[in-house]
Amino acid sequence: MPMSKIVVLFTLFHVVCLHSGIMLGNADGGGARKPYIVYMGELPEDRSSASLSGIHHTLLSDVIGDEIIAKNSKIHSYGRSFNGFVARLLPHEAELLSGKEGIVSVFPSKKRKLLTTRSWDFIGMPVNVRRNLQSESNIIIGLLDTGVWPDSPSFNDEGFGPPPAKWNGKCVKGVNFTGCNNKLIGAQPFDLANSVPQNETTPLDTDGHGTHTASTAAGISVKHASLYGIAKGTARGGAPSARIASYKVCWGSGCEDMDILAAYDAAIADGVDVVSVSLGGITLNYLEDSVAIGSFHAMEKGILTVCAGGNSGPYLWTVQNVAPWILTVAASSIDRKFVTDVKLGNGKMLTGTSLNTFSPKKRLYPLINGARARNTSSSVTGNYSACDYETLLASKVKGKIVYCQGSGGNVVVDALGAIGTIMSDDTFEDTMFINDDPLSYVSTKDGLKIDKYINSTRSPQGVIYKSRTTKTTAPFVASFSSRGPQDLSHHILKRYENRQIQHNIRNFNGLPSCFGSAAYVKSFRPKWSPAAIKSALMTTAKAMKGTPLGAELSSGSGNVNPTAALHPGLIYDIDTEAYISFLCKEGYNNSAISLITGNKKYNCANVPRGKGDDGLNYPSVYMQLKKNQTDISAVFYRTVTNVGDRKTVYKAKVESPKGLSITVIPDILKFDENNEKKAFKVSLRGRFLDNETWYLSGSLEWSDSKHNVRSPILVYRETNN
Repeated sequence: MPMSKIVVLFTLFHVVCLHSGIMLGNADGGGARKPYIVYMGELPEDRSSASLSGIHHTLLSDVIGDEIIAKNSKIHSYGRSFNGFVARLLPHEAELLSGKEGIVSVFPSKKRKLLTTRSWDFIGMPVNVRRNLQSESNIIIGLLDTGVWPDSPSFNDEGFGPPPAKWNGKCVKGVNFTGCNNKLIGAQPFDLANSVPQNETTPLDTDGHGTHTASTAAGISVKHASLYGIAKGTARGGAPSARIASYKVCWGSGCEDMDILAAYDAAIADGVDVVSVSLGGITLNYLEDSVAIGSFHAMEKGILTVCAGGNSGPYLWTVQNVAPWILTVAASSIDRKFVTDVKLGNGKMLTGTSLNTFSPKKRLYPLINGARARNTSSSVTGNYSACDYETLLASKVKGKIVYCQGSGGNVVVDALGAIGTIMSDDTFEDTMFINDDPLSYVSTKDGLKIDKYINSTRSPQGVIYKSRTTKTTAPFVASFSSRGPQDLSHHILKRYENRQIQHNIRNFNGLPSCFGSAAYVKSFRPKWSPAAIKSALMTTAKAMKGTPLGAELSSGSGNVNPTAALHPGLIYDIDTEAYISFLCKEGYNNSAISLITGNKKYNCANVPRGKGDDGLNYPSVYMQLKKNQTDISAVFYRTVTNVGDRKTVYKAKVESPKGLSITVIPDILKFDENNEKKAFKVSLRGRFLDNETWYLSGSLEWSDSKHNVRSPILVYRETNN
């Protein structure tokens, strides 16, 4: 499958998202209208498309004051799974609309960016893992991403029967798209902004991100898979018998909010069981966030949304997709590492990182650095040591391996005819790169050795070897993975080339692994709610050691263990009513919640908000203090449901750090029936003992003779970091 010619980030692709406004004159002949999403909540009882479209047009006409402009302004009406529309508006028109009866929120449609074979073995799902094949084949996973590459062997439908009867979706034809089958049952492009010419609109994935996510989550087993001989093995998804429905919402210019909502509107009505959204953006008010809105209505229909937490680590306050009804995923390592050795003409061997698929044809090649290849023209102002654009002469670079300080020089030297690049940068220790020519990243220290060698001889030489696979300590959270806390709800802990290639490599478990795991659990527990599946995955996860930047703020509940999640023992369930209670507690008004729920008489004053500080039955306990606060005092109430043995007794085991006392009452839970519920409370008391400490990390684990149900406990004190 075609990949980008420039460097590809092998952990999760990044796409630069540029806003492309659409111009439409206002009634006075001036100004630029921009797309605004008008969210109106639950579908009304009369939900015919003609009726909804008429209501939407009337609202637009009232605020714009011109029938023709109102008609031309509307881009799309949502109406299959929730109510709303998107239209090109002026700011004052958007403000007028927001005050109209029946409107929950009005917000600009913004661009979002993308976030993204050994991994399944590493997390305990070997090829022969027990499966419920009949049920798994009835699971439909929906992916909001860059589209799909239908010719991938991961989507071969040999042995598959027709799509499940519940499937209501479609397969849209498009440029170079060969169509769907009984494995890849749906593919639809969404481009309401017309960011590409209409005759080029296609469900085809030309980026690779969507195909990677789909194949990792639900691709069939493909034996002898490798990337030019590297990482040989069987490529497979977490739920290989599940069906795939692709919703292309990301194009060259990014992923538009209005397309994301259109895809959600379709996916929910189409009959998908789990939704993957590997997209991110600025954390917003829940009712002005396309992913939060779409995933809420999915949750109402029993559909779990799995989202990436972001690629803005290792900094705090960077986690995205934080709504509590979403399963938010961080990026963590597996126990595999790719190393790319470099040998100098003096015999010295250095170890770098990259994914170099080329085997050298000669023992050594000419080697040069930026200083020796420098363009001495007086008009050149860049850094030649870093191989900046126009700082090097092609005549000195062509046919040689070039050493560049820092990152990015490979793009320049490739264009000048170099046969390979060595770069030095200490910030890429957990990132894998692929390039059109041999490439290796070495440490800054080793880069100095290379520079010294080049400057010590008249004819320096070197060679970059093909990458090899080694074992490494795992798991650990990738440095680029976004960290908490998040600033919307302070009681919710969120963590989380031009050559044709058929198999790609990601060295970090992230969204696809959790997404596939959720589908795997769903195949055995089809009646479980989204919150129940989320709870099972969280409470059975393998705890990870904290990093210098915040323990559970980076690793959350830990590394997913899908086979253990089939039998969690206890679950923390949350229904729609509880989420509404949560929104009431968060300050959303009665009118907005009435529209969201479809209950015109909804009153937050009558909604039970829970007895604890957070008011939500979440599978973790999180408390956030202001910067100068030292004393800790809080009570959290939780209810667990027994999904294990009928007669069983669980005992509480608490781990607490110095300065924090954790008390569980009662600390013994006795169950006599399956699906029986028991309530308990967790009391936190203590204080931060010094000014340098900014988090206290502990845990609660309920154990019987078979199950260990673990919840992280974190007290965070705001910091300037």
